[in-house]
Amino acid sequence: MDKQAFANYALSNLIKESIIEDIVIGKIKPGAKLIETRYAEEFGTSRAPVREAFYLLTMEGYAEKIPRRGTVVKGFSIEEIRDLLAIRNLLEDFALQKLTGRDISRYVEKMEEKIKEMQSCQGRREYARLNNEFHRQIILASGSVVVNNLYSKLGTALLSVQTMSFKDENYIKMSLNDHIKLVALLHDTCYEEARSLLMSHNEAVLPRIETDLLNQASH
Repeated sequence: MDKQAFANYALSNLIKESIIEDIVIGKIKPGAKLIETRYAEEFGTSRAPVREAFYLLTMEGYAEKIPRRGTVVKGFSIEEIRDLLAIRNLLEDFALQKLTGRDISRYVEKMEEKIKEMQSCQGRREYARLNNEFHRQIILASGSVVVNNLYSKLGTALLSVQTMSFKDENYIKMSLNDHIKLVALLHDTCYEEARSLLMSHNEAVLPRIETDLLNQASH
């Protein structure tokens, strides 16, 4: 891949991820038409990377191409968000179950690094990104290629949902405290206790998002 093609690919993914986040948080409503010129202007590019981003959105199920209408947003229902989080929780719990007998020291060290970054980061978007990388270490520590591939497919949608869940500063503090406790349990190979903590930690996300979406709907 030449430099220009690589640049266009990277930009297309950036545009795609920006649109997915707007879809998940409800900024772009189901049925809305995506306009190439708008995103070309917003990202300071030609229409080619935007067109590729729209194509990726249709391939991943976030939009659909309708004759004479163009690319239209399919939307993200609360039920789909519930499913997304449920799958995430199942995969992380399954990953923890596979840790017994494995050397996970380098993954725990990475989690500790992420905690330090989270403690000094600014803004919920940056915290959500670091939070995602923290949880990713649990998946990687399992050593399962299958689990890792499935988790990867949650991608930008999961990150966007997580960003939504950190609108309140108190939730960030609660999340950080849970992460510190989880690392301590993993250090001591207390995997059953770690599973219990992680489950309650992850299950707290959905009610926060449901409340936020209900508030949006009432305005």
